[in-house]
Amino acid sequence: MSNSKRSRALIVFIIFIFSSVLFQGCSSNSEPLEETQFLLGTICTIKIYDNKSEDVMTKAFNRIKDIENKMSVNKTGTEVDAIASAAGKSYVKVSDDTFYVIKKGKYYSEKSGGVFDITIGPLVKLWGIGTDDARLPSQAEIDSKKSLINYKDILLNENEKSVMLKKQGMMLDLGGIAKGYAADEVAKILKENNVQHATINLGGNVIVLNDNINGKPWSIGIQNPLETRGEIVGSVDVTSKTVVTSGIYERYFEKDGKRYHHILNPFTGYPMDNNLASVTIITDISIDADAMTKNLFYLGVDKGLAYAKDTPNIEAIFITKDKKIYATDGIKSKIIIKNSDYKLAN
Repeated sequence: MSNSKRSRALIVFIIFIFSSVLFQGCSSNSEPLEETQFLLGTICTIKIYDNKSEDVMTKAFNRIKDIENKMSVNKTGTEVDAIASAAGKSYVKVSDDTFYVIKKGKYYSEKSGGVFDITIGPLVKLWGIGTDDARLPSQAEIDSKKSLINYKDILLNENEKSVMLKKQGMMLDLGGIAKGYAADEVAKILKENNVQHATINLGGNVIVLNDNINGKPWSIGIQNPLETRGEIVGSVDVTSKTVVTSGIYERYFEKDGKRYHHILNPFTGYPMDNNLASVTIITDISIDADAMTKNLFYLGVDKGLAYAKDTPNIEAIFITKDKKIYATDGIKSKIIIKNSDYKLAN
């Protein structure tokens, strides 16, 4: 593992340890069955509080590994890698998993008007944010890679479960959606094995099953987006929900005093630049939340709040760089602010 990956993993692990007090809310004689592994480029932790079974835990992590081996852009020999190699030439037959995630990704790419675009791979690779190769590209390089980004150039053959990218040089990046799918799949496995109380944390993609073991809502920590050491702004109480956050603190590098974060704008080719520091979505399905966070980040507070209000079954929390918190009506009363520098602004 590279030094940058190790440091990112440590940060995520610290965040998880810090917020685990919030996660538990359980009596001391009911410690969960817990396991942590580094998968999908992040720290993945599962905690099972009832019907504890090592076999179920193994099944859950094997499912994550299976998804990683099919969809990771950081490993060779994956189905996503094969699609990139055949771009502009031929269709590639893929697994049901990969076809589903790509189809879902194309749907959300269209729904967002291209703000969230799973063909952003060439631009992500060019910037290299979060790797040892992170750098500020030239405008000519950015323009060249931007020309390869267009979700409409994803061709899907439903009958054959095959995928083709129209132009050579195109590349999928499912990093903004595969973690959500993996979290949903883990939740499915736990439910199928009669687990009633559990938390799943795949690098910030959190799912909680039912209430905690004491019959109360789970209290989920909200990361301070202006810090990188596990400090929280507050918490939110949820039951049977997924909580997914995207923020400028996750992966970035600095050049000449300016910070370049990993949330790229496919239209400009540069990191999104507005007053937002993070967006959190609370909903039922993690893959949906994964895809929607980037769109809300792009829209900003006012348009983002309006979008969330018009979208069924989602709540959203926006934190700005000037330390203000905005939230949709359905979640506002469930936010507990624990950092006095931050204020609820709406």
